[in-house]
Amino acid sequence: MHIYLPKKYYFINSLDTNLIQKINKETAIIYRNYNEDKFDERLIVKFKQQCKQKKIKFILSNDVKLSIKLDLDGAYIPSFNKNYQHLGFTYPNNFIILGSAHNIREIRIKEIQKVQILFISSLFKNNKNFLGLNKFKLLKNYTKKKVVALGGISKNNEKKLKLINCFGFAGISYFK
Repeated sequence: MHIYLPKKYYFINSLDTNLIQKINKETAIIYRNYNEDKFDERLIVKFKQQCKQKKIKFILSNDVKLSIKLDLDGAYIPSFNKNYQHLGFTYPNNFIILGSAHNIREIRIKEIQKVQILFISSLFKNNKNFLGLNKFKLLKNYTKKKVVALGGISKNNEKKLKLINCFGFAGISYFK
């Protein structure tokens, strides 16, 4: 069965239902809240229902088991998560596993973790993981997975994404 994979991914840190109204169905929402130890399951289910009404994919970060339990659209495995426990789980149909990487070693780990889409960062954001266009294209060639650009993407540099021929892009500030 063919799984529809969005081309835009919006990282959020809080479950604000007003965000759903501003987003179209070609954008998936990835909820990541690294400040809390546990996720509020009731709030996630409520948010998921609103996303389903608007036909927006809702993905939870760093907790594959909870994503499956709450029947979400997928799970996002950050670059610092290097465990393989989720490989023993049974996934529902159309479940997406996403992962991020900053270098070749992390790309190989994400391939072993069986991610379907690989986020490579940081494309434009000038931080310790800064790649730039050329290094990004080199890293992209080390995998056969669909690659999504991550980091510092804005309306001003959106046209540069055509130069790297990536599957899609992800960000925070782009959607605000």
